Amino acid sequence: METTLEYQPIENYGVIGNMRTVALVSVTGSIDFFCFPRFDSPTVFAALLDPDKGGFFCVQADLRNSHTKQLYLPDTNVLVTRFLSDDGIAEITDFMPVLDHRSISQVVRNVKVIQGEIQFHVKCRPRFDYARSSHTVEKHAECIVFTPTTEGQPTLVLQSTIPLTVEDDGDVAHSFRMKAGETASFVFGEDCEDARCALDEDVLKTVFEETTNYWRTWIARSNYTGRWREMVNRSALLLKLLTDREFGSIVAAPTFGLPEHIGGERNWDYRYTWLRDSAFTLYAMMRLGFVEEVTHFQQWLHGLLDYNSEQGPLQVLYRMDGGHETPEIVLDHLRGYMDSRPVRIGNAAYHQLQLDIYGELTDALYLANKYGDASSHDEWESYKRTLEWLSKNWEREDEGIWEVRGGRKDFLHSRLMCWVAFDRAVRLGHKRSFAGPFGWMEDTRDAISRDIHGNFWNEELQAFVQYKGSDTLDASVLLMPLVRFISPTDPRWLSTLAAIEKDLTVDTLVYRYRNEGCLDGLTGDEGSFTACSFWFIEALARSNQIDKARLLFEKMLSYANHVGLYSEEIGLNGTHLGNFPQALTHLALISAATYLDRALSEKRRTPWG
Repeated sequence: METTLEYQPIENYGVIGNMRTVALVSVTGSIDFFCFPRFDSPTVFAALLDPDKGGFFCVQADLRNSHTKQLYLPDTNVLVTRFLSDDGIAEITDFMPVLDHRSISQVVRNVKVIQGEIQFHVKCRPRFDYARSSHTVEKHAECIVFTPTTEGQPTLVLQSTIPLTVEDDGDVAHSFRMKAGETASFVFGEDCEDARCALDEDVLKTVFEETTNYWRTWIARSNYTGRWREMVNRSALLLKLLTDREFGSIVAAPTFGLPEHIGGERNWDYRYTWLRDSAFTLYAMMRLGFVEEVTHFQQWLHGLLDYNSEQGPLQVLYRMDGGHETPEIVLDHLRGYMDSRPVRIGNAAYHQLQLDIYGELTDALYLANKYGDASSHDEWESYKRTLEWLSKNWEREDEGIWEVRGGRKDFLHSRLMCWVAFDRAVRLGHKRSFAGPFGWMEDTRDAISRDIHGNFWNEELQAFVQYKGSDTLDASVLLMPLVRFISPTDPRWLSTLAAIEKDLTVDTLVYRYRNEGCLDGLTGDEGSFTACSFWFIEALARSNQIDKARLLFEKMLSYANHVGLYSEEIGLNGTHLGNFPQALTHLALISAATYLDRALSEKRRTPWG
């Protein structure tokens, strides 16, 4: 049986995972992306980037005039793909076990017929090491073992409750029929002690129950009880899914190579920990009442400080285990999503200078102290040492939040977040009675404030601009009132907000900037940036435009895919673009939802309470 795959729209996927890695499952029942054993490991399945060469694991119901529905079991990261037809109903339940007593990575696929008698086709086509390695196949009585020929790549095992056939090309395929009430199970993953044994349906049932209980117990700790609870919870569950269980680091997105413009070159690898995205994620987690994740991340981060680096104590991004280098490599043998090339792995931004990361991390540290345990003396002294470096370097040009490759500039957002770093440090020191002196922090904070108002305000535009001396707008300035640098009703801010709405906004979709003069060093256009849309909505709400903010927020919710997930960008035709799903988008959604819900509730109160 030959299965033909074509590119699925990016939004046609749900994700499953175990906080070590994730798999993307399409609405057709095919796992088309899977890195193993970690988020930043090579792919085993990458049909998402090349249907012919990338590899996949599909289970399909052979039904006439059928259609599918895909959904998460409520309050879990367990995904159900349902096949519907006049001839019958079948469903696949996909999940990765999350168990306290074991940490191996496996994908579990349970197939069940609800009504009718249905023919199924299954095909497992692994392509190890980004489809650069061949493999050998061994068929055992209870399983099939795939061993890559490239050294260092993991051996993987496929177990099944039905017989499977090994084809000449080393793939596995089979066709089978089942009646209503019958089930079949597949487990694909690590070669461990249990992996070469017969599957025990009772054990699989227990694993399923423990995994669903884990996710439901975790999300039940959320303190969010407001409007849009389902979308907020889905975003929180995704952020938890993207948090590495062992290290506490947080992946920006679990994919690489998905284009910001179809056919263009803006195709990046986001399978690493960006300090900026992580800090924002921790902020969102704390708003929902999750503090344990913050502590785990801080422990991971503390071991990365390097005060002797010319680029500063911290770099922009790290590998999940804290590794410093993520060199870019082009995978020439892969077509790329919808023929968008180059397909890159690694990310050269690791050696960029992005000064804003210190502000975002300080804000997260401040909130962690506010809602959780106080930092230790040694942590405070270490942080002061970091600020001492920043006090001597905040005026440097850098690549900024958008990681431009067209040359360093004095970006407003970088200045803004440097201000945040010193402002929060002063507040934290006084609130927790840490040792000073604080005068130098206050002086630096005030100098940055004067610099922003004096050098980044454009009188003609009546707006704060992207970088010093420019007449370009940038959606990152939407964070100015959110980080409490400026009053959300200040005339300077209101005119800036109006300028952004006029120049960068289409309805509820917000673009990062206009790439005039090839500012970012790249050719081609991109879609609207979804996180910026949620920043814009929150900025409106804080500026007392609450009804307008609510309308645009609920419109933005409709741009989520069928299971409530967002990629990085939204294209002109409403399709998803960029890496998927993106943590930054979901944490911005949580921030906007929590503030807007509170603002709406306060608006409804009468003077009599």
